[in-house]
Amino acid sequence: MKPLTAYTAADWCRLRPLTHFLKSTRYRMVDRRYLQLPARAGDVAALQQLIRGKKILITVAFSDPQAIDWQARLIRRHVPGASYLIADNSPDEASATAIAALAAQHSVPYLRLPANPWHKGSRSHGIVLNWLWENLIRPGEPEMFGFLDHDIFPTAPDDPFAALATQDFYGVVRTAGAGWFLWAGFCFYRFAGVRRKKLDFGQDWFNGLDTGGGNWRRLYRFTDRAALREAATTFAPFKPGISVEDGPIQWVGPWLHEIGMMGRADLTPEKRQFVANLLKEHLEHAQG
Repeated sequence: MKPLTAYTAADWCRLRPLTHFLKSTRYRMVDRRYLQLPARAGDVAALQQLIRGKKILITVAFSDPQAIDWQARLIRRHVPGASYLIADNSPDEASATAIAALAAQHSVPYLRLPANPWHKGSRSHGIVLNWLWENLIRPGEPEMFGFLDHDIFPTAPDDPFAALATQDFYGVVRTAGAGWFLWAGFCFYRFAGVRRKKLDFGQDWFNGLDTGGGNWRRLYRFTDRAALREAATTFAPFKPGISVEDGPIQWVGPWLHEIGMMGRADLTPEKRQFVANLLKEHLEHAQG
């Protein structure tokens, strides 16, 4: 919740400090219980050993086997210096089965996360990142680690860990008021620089900070943003004649983000076809 001094007289009249406190307490209780749950599939202890001392990219899968297939193939081709792991947050068995099969086909380590107590995308995403931090990354001690959305695809050779030679974290920065944070779909960390931090990849919603914003108070506010190298990003509509809000795509350097959860639902199939056409040549080369 916000500092008490940030609440206005109108907020106090509506008892918002109390309701925010109660909701925040509930969120923390649910999150703590979730962190203690075992994975539904995958050998976590073996994966801890597998990632030790390595550069590891972890994608959070969510009911989209096609996106995972594309991403796995393109990361193998364009980011060869990193290991890649699928952490599956799919709520349905059919998607999880298909994604596990793709992981086996591509020889990619696979982990099915515990059943998620949250149904909204941002909160669901944040809690699994915290589970991965506490149960896999901290005990596994990789050299570097990064989180990816499942629908972001490299279209050219890239090393997203390169900036970590001179700073402890790197990614796309989002701001909210005086706070800022790394977007959870493209963020990277030098483990030695954050290992002793009590990181929180969840939301700090009452302060306007989305998934990953919980680290504002725990990590980012201690850093001079002006000295930080950030990932350049741009947004555009996927076709002429529509607004960005109706059909957005995002470029992060050579990485294409489909942004599958945003835009008009009736345009979603057309946008997926646009992404498929754009990636076709890259995927053919990756297959070869």
